[in-house]
Amino acid sequence: MFDERLRRAKDSIFHPAARPLRTLPPWLFSVMGLVVGAAAAVALWQQAYRLGFVLWFLNRVFDGLDGAVARMRQEQSDFGGYLDIVIDFVIYAIIPVGLVLGRPSTAVTFSLIFLLSTYYVNAASWMYLAAILEKRHLSHGDRLTTITMPAGIIGGTETILFYTLFIFFPAYLAWLFSLMGLLIIITIMQRLLWARQHLS
Repeated sequence: MFDERLRRAKDSIFHPAARPLRTLPPWLFSVMGLVVGAAAAVALWQQAYRLGFVLWFLNRVFDGLDGAVARMRQEQSDFGGYLDIVIDFVIYAIIPVGLVLGRPSTAVTFSLIFLLSTYYVNAASWMYLAAILEKRHLSHGDRLTTITMPAGIIGGTETILFYTLFIFFPAYLAWLFSLMGLLIIITIMQRLLWARQHLS
């Protein structure tokens, strides 16, 4: 929901940080993001929540640096964007799994299943729509990513906020997972309605 408004602000923050790092290849930051993100999931599994949050924060920093360094080096590529989104999806899956492994219960497990199921449908709702928009040479909103990203209530910014809440309030995981899953369903419906109006 706030991605388009905050993406330029994010770039203004990461651009100065990327300047001294421009000699390094952009993909290195993507891989480092994967490493620290996986470490965050392990830390959360062990209920080391402070360490888990620090590693999650570093994952987000690396996720911002890869694109900033690529733009500074003028090396933006389709593969770089593809690698970035694949790594994001891996991290978005293993962080909640790590949290549940650390605090297993029936309610939390079922809410995790619900959340990950909405991820599955949501991925189809925006990826396939994005492919159609690319095919038709259409754009929706600011074009600052590798592909057109149809907007919705839950986007990258909201996901970061929810995951931070997951880490800070693990006793409420069942409620937080369920709330995020419901908002993702609303997001899916938003995109379906948008597609019905614009692609018919």
